[in-house]
Amino acid sequence: MTPPARLLKPGLYAITDSNLLPGDSVLTAVEAAVRGGATLVQYRDKTSSLAERTRLAKSLTSLCQAFQVPLIINDEPELALISGASGVHLGQTDGDLPLARQQLGNQAILGATCHGDIALADSACRAGADYLAFGRFFQSSTKPGAPSAELPVLAAAKQFGRPLVAIGGITLENGANLIQAGADHLAVVGGLFDCDDIEQRARAFSELFQRFHPHYQSPQ
Repeated sequence: MTPPARLLKPGLYAITDSNLLPGDSVLTAVEAAVRGGATLVQYRDKTSSLAERTRLAKSLTSLCQAFQVPLIINDEPELALISGASGVHLGQTDGDLPLARQQLGNQAILGATCHGDIALADSACRAGADYLAFGRFFQSSTKPGAPSAELPVLAAAKQFGRPLVAIGGITLENGANLIQAGADHLAVVGGLFDCDDIEQRARAFSELFQRFHPHYQSPQ
C-alpha cells in the first residue's frame, strides 16, 4: 500500500470557511481553487448543521475525486468516514490521532496542528500524523489568537520526513519566503477565497511553488 503522505503533492492547500463561503457557494469556490492548481483541500465548517455538513462534505468529496485532489475534513473523523473524504486534520485539542487512524484506516491522510513547536511535531509523528501544520506565521483573520510560529521551525521539522504545511495570514507577497524556508504546502483561507477570481488567485499561488519548490509538479 502507498503511504498516505506520498499521495500529497506540494502546492496550495485550500481551506474553506463557512462564514466566507456559506452553503453551496463552497462547491463553486473549491472547484475554482482546484482548477487553479490547488493540490489539497480542507473542508472547515464551524457553523452548519451536521446534516448540512454531511451533504456538503459528500459533494466536495465527489468534486475533489474528479480532480484527483485529496479532501481533508477539519476536526471530524466521523464526517470524514461518512463522506468518504481522504482524511482528517486535527488540532491540538480537537481529537486523538491514533483513534482517528483506527476509525479511518491505514490509507487515510491524517494532519496535525503543531503551532510553532517541534516537540508537538515529534508527538504528532509518533501518534501517526502524515503531515505537520505549523503557524500562524502572520496575522490571521481566521484565527487571530492562534499561537505564532517562526520561519526556522520549518527547517527544523524536515527531520521528521513528513510534508510540512504553513498556515496563518499567507498571501502572494509572503508565500515565497515560506516555501523557501521549507513549506511543502501553503494553507490559505481568506487569501484565496476572499477575492473576485479564485481560480486565478489559486494559479498565482501555484506559480510560487513552480518557482520556489524543488519537487513541485504542475497538475495535468
